[in-house]
Amino acid sequence: MNTSVDTPSRRSRLGQWLIGAVLLFGGAGLVWYYGIGQPAPVERGGGRFGAPRGEKPPVRVVSAERRNIAVDLKALGTVTPINTVTVRPRLSGELIRVHFTEGQRVTAGQLLAEIDPRPYQVALAQAEGVRAENDARLNNARADLASFQSLFDRQLIPKQQLTAQEALVKGIEGTAQSNDAQLNNAKLQLSFTRVVAPIAGKLGLRLVDVGNLVNPGDASGIVVITQMQPISVLFTVPETDLPAVLAAMRREGNPAVEAWDRAETTRLATGTLRTVDNQIDTTTGTIRLRAVFPNENDILFPNQFVNINLNLSTLREATVVPSATIQRASFGTFVYVIKPDNTATIRKVVLGAAEGERVAVTEGLEPGERVVLEGVDALREGIGVEIVTGSAGDPATRPATSGAPPATGAPGAGAPATGGAPAAAQPKGRRP
Repeated sequence: MNTSVDTPSRRSRLGQWLIGAVLLFGGAGLVWYYGIGQPAPVERGGGRFGAPRGEKPPVRVVSAERRNIAVDLKALGTVTPINTVTVRPRLSGELIRVHFTEGQRVTAGQLLAEIDPRPYQVALAQAEGVRAENDARLNNARADLASFQSLFDRQLIPKQQLTAQEALVKGIEGTAQSNDAQLNNAKLQLSFTRVVAPIAGKLGLRLVDVGNLVNPGDASGIVVITQMQPISVLFTVPETDLPAVLAAMRREGNPAVEAWDRAETTRLATGTLRTVDNQIDTTTGTIRLRAVFPNENDILFPNQFVNINLNLSTLREATVVPSATIQRASFGTFVYVIKPDNTATIRKVVLGAAEGERVAVTEGLEPGERVVLEGVDALREGIGVEIVTGSAGDPATRPATSGAPPATGAPGAGAPATGGAPAAAQPKGRRP
């Protein structure tokens, strides 16, 4: 009877076979997973559209157009009323009536409040009494002068007596003039008990209540009147821009000025440049300007901060493209131009004035040439592209005019301007 003996050498050989089998099957599984089970990776371009390398990347294009564009000077301004008046009493007394409501619009001369007039009525009556007394004395002195003149003509009194009477009459006349002045002053003081609006404008909050004693020296006054129509905006511009501003004033008289909100999304009002300050601020190197706006709808409010667009001139028949088509690199600004055979080429351009989402190109581009609005990330010099058309009626879309097919693009949808072009995007023969 044979009995198998489990020796250590036999167990060692069995373990080696098991380990070898595991390694063999594991390696085969890895080869299958990475070599057969997964599809080969597809190289893609770096653009948002994800065009596979070797294929034509899709782009949206827009044609450069010829149009007028405004040359504006931008600045920050503060709405400042042309006139602001703190209404204070001209005399002391008790405030007995208020004839306005807070926020009311008033006209010049409109009654606002009344001060107790009784002390000033008494003063007026006293002045009238003194004036009546002097009138009686003056009439009596004039009658005596007429009698003395008759007696002197008949040589019944000496010349000295006639002269003395004439001096007396003149003295009383002088006193009467002084009384007239006192009487007029008493009437003026009485009129000051009626507080009227010195200018037309909008009232603020009431600063004193009925029953309080008011004085001319009160710092707060009774109410503040602010002129709202018209209203002005004070803003500053660098001294380097002053020659252009003065040239625009000489050419147009009062250049147009637009006031925009803080976000520069809504135009608030349109006015004209009124004046330029007479000296430059040496601490900031700026000069102040004042623009005036009709402000018929009261949309401009005192001390409001606004963005100012001062129109200096207008570029006629300029070549204009959307700002989103402009790319930037170390060698300057450029655009991708799509040639008639639908290949992209880099074109260095010189920019001019900007208006909203559009910018003028002074050199490097002609009207009608197609430039890439969206999809620039996957482009390089000479690459073929596929033109992607957008929805009809896009405001940024213009049909090409120089034999190129029309193309459309969404305004503002282009890739943002990059801080530098990739190495493949730099023009040949030009050092960055």
